[in-house]
Amino acid sequence: MGPIVRAIDVGFGNTKYVVSSSAEKLECNHFPSIAYFSIDDKALDSMGTRRRTVAPLVNGLYYEVGQDVELASDRFRSRNLHDAFTETPEYRALMAGALHYMKVDKVDLLVLGLPVAQYLAKKAVLERIAGDSIDVGKKRKVKIGRVLVVAQPQGALYAYATQIGSAASIAQGRSLVVDVGSRTFDWLVTRGMKVVTKMSNSVTRGVSDVLIGIAAQIGAEIKEDYRDLEAIDLALRTGKCLRIYQKEYDLKRYDALVQKIADQAVISMLQNMDGTHDVENIVLVGGGAHLFRKAIKKHFPRHTIHEVADPIHANVRGFQLLGEQYVREKPEHFTDSALTPDGVPEPVQP
Repeated sequence: MGPIVRAIDVGFGNTKYVVSSSAEKLECNHFPSIAYFSIDDKALDSMGTRRRTVAPLVNGLYYEVGQDVELASDRFRSRNLHDAFTETPEYRALMAGALHYMKVDKVDLLVLGLPVAQYLAKKAVLERIAGDSIDVGKKRKVKIGRVLVVAQPQGALYAYATQIGSAASIAQGRSLVVDVGSRTFDWLVTRGMKVVTKMSNSVTRGVSDVLIGIAAQIGAEIKEDYRDLEAIDLALRTGKCLRIYQKEYDLKRYDALVQKIADQAVISMLQNMDGTHDVENIVLVGGGAHLFRKAIKKHFPRHTIHEVADPIHANVRGFQLLGEQYVREKPEHFTDSALTPDGVPEPVQP
């Protein structure tokens, strides 16, 4: 059996992860990036109902994460929409939860991602988990070998190249990958598969801005503070009406607000680029792709906009494929002699 490679994309909105990978199938899943802490590990709620969650121990507290985490909610919505997210116990708990659901005891190469604007500043923080045994809940630990950290849209570009079955078109001219996340709007400009660093960046103008904007408008209409962002997000993704006080609200009425926010994000991206005439590929991914698609087409009227199948998992699929390629190209990093004297792997440099 070869080295075990797994990928996790801990986003501000959702935590995406690879469950298994084989020549026949790459299986992904995700859960909300919400973690509720407690002083003990509660497998059941007060009514005796078992939730599809797990509670890893981080810094002396248990953090419940997983598919049914909303059933553990209280009045405080514990999302972390700030630049220091990767250094919080919540981030560690979300990552641990993803490792738990992979059902492995060790990961020889763990691939993680960061927003483009945070990549250089936060990369070393994530690399430091190499060699750790991470508590993943339910009295289990997972041993981490090496860690590879990549910019999030880089995973999407690799996933797209794999989807079309050839990297030949990627090698021609420039490519632009746009990743619409919960907090950040990320873009990556590349020549071939190599990143043009000074033209790649992020702005904090993502889906959460849309949800907060709509919530403020609804609050003004119902004359009270309205904060159920998850309900707004679900309505936007499904196209269904939002129900408040037994009344339906068609969110299409807020399309102008959505498009204004999307427009601001796309203009910020264009200001970082030196023209678009030589862009051969524009790839749109991310959980908020459906909300920003119109704005991107508006500003790139002469281009075809490509979308990756299952866009919410595009980055993490690409992470996995990049990790597997790394193992094939550098097998010497995954032998006993590749370990440092104290037995801890040195951080991977991509």
